[in-house]
Amino acid sequence: MTDTGHIGVIDSLLDTDAYKLHMQQAIFHQYPNIEAAAEFHCRSHEDLRPYCNDIQEQVNRLADLSFTGEELDYLATLPFFKADYLDYLKRFKLDSNQVEIDASGEQLTIKITGKWIDVILWEVPLLAIISEVRSSKCYPNSSADDAIKQLKEKLSDFYSKAEGTDLSQFNLVDFGSRRRFSKDVHHAVVDFLKDNMPEFKGTSNYHLARTRNLTPVGTQAHEWFQAHQQLSGELADSQQLALNRWLQEYPDSLGIALTDCINMDAFLRDFDLRLSKRFTGLRHDSADPIAWGEKAIKHYESLGIDPKTKTLVFSDSLTLDKALNIYKHFAHRANISFGIGTQLTCDLPDVKTLNIVIKLTECEGRPVAKISDEPGKSICRDEGYLTQLRQAFKIANS
Repeated sequence: MTDTGHIGVIDSLLDTDAYKLHMQQAIFHQYPNIEAAAEFHCRSHEDLRPYCNDIQEQVNRLADLSFTGEELDYLATLPFFKADYLDYLKRFKLDSNQVEIDASGEQLTIKITGKWIDVILWEVPLLAIISEVRSSKCYPNSSADDAIKQLKEKLSDFYSKAEGTDLSQFNLVDFGSRRRFSKDVHHAVVDFLKDNMPEFKGTSNYHLARTRNLTPVGTQAHEWFQAHQQLSGELADSQQLALNRWLQEYPDSLGIALTDCINMDAFLRDFDLRLSKRFTGLRHDSADPIAWGEKAIKHYESLGIDPKTKTLVFSDSLTLDKALNIYKHFAHRANISFGIGTQLTCDLPDVKTLNIVIKLTECEGRPVAKISDEPGKSICRDEGYLTQLRQAFKIANS
């Protein structure tokens, strides 16, 4: 593959996940002056310090980009973007001074600080940069052709295992922007799926949605709920405030709610009849997907809501095999959709995938966190704050 030192890994600000722009518009209208901080974490415990200079060079290149007229015209065709926000995007640029990259310690550290409305758009392209820089150094001879060969084998296996199964409600969406092997691999995988898999329904990546005429998919991420921990009067009210502020911004669209910032049980306690009716469905992102789905269906049924009118989106470390097993369990009990990321866009022979994240750690100078349904998915060094969070939402210490 091409040495990333000589090219821009990211060449469009639309090369990001849809939920980032959806959240940014809500921030633009509701929280334009809120300060925030986010931090990088490598869950794989791989030493990424040797790539520091290359990553910094790509960050500097990224700060030179602007949204193009064609990109803004495309966003204007979508029903949920407002004219004032699109006008804001005409002038928007990322500020590389907000990104502090340090290789002096035992691991690469990256911290992003500034207005939340700015910080929010760094995560996806920065993770894609880190992933592609590392790929170009560790696997210089791997290519998009290798990824497609592997994908063909996986699809053949998928359809073999699905024989006799009605796949008419199986919906697959590309969620692979952040940890992709490279931009070329990502594009090749999406193009192949579009041409060869009828169950492929869209992408979370706005650049690919625009250039491939695909449906863009995404609502909100954990940071939306995390920030509200410091934007609500009472910590226990923060989750409901986040949900209601989302409905304020998007009353008739983008209605999938993420459930695991605290955990599923705490979420469902806040997800009352009104919210359950207003939101079109729920997204799973940690812990056992079958147990989660059963809880979701039971919750809807307890409120007199037909689960078949709701959508369950599964997006936690999925493979095609895992998605098929989940689908076989829940098919025809609810609308089922799958967001698959790393296992589509960074699946090449002999390539070790990299588990990297950037998570919000502060809002207005105070800590925020997620507890999740899965231990180890939170970044919060303030144990006192985690104790407050657990107490507020009646969560036992794990």
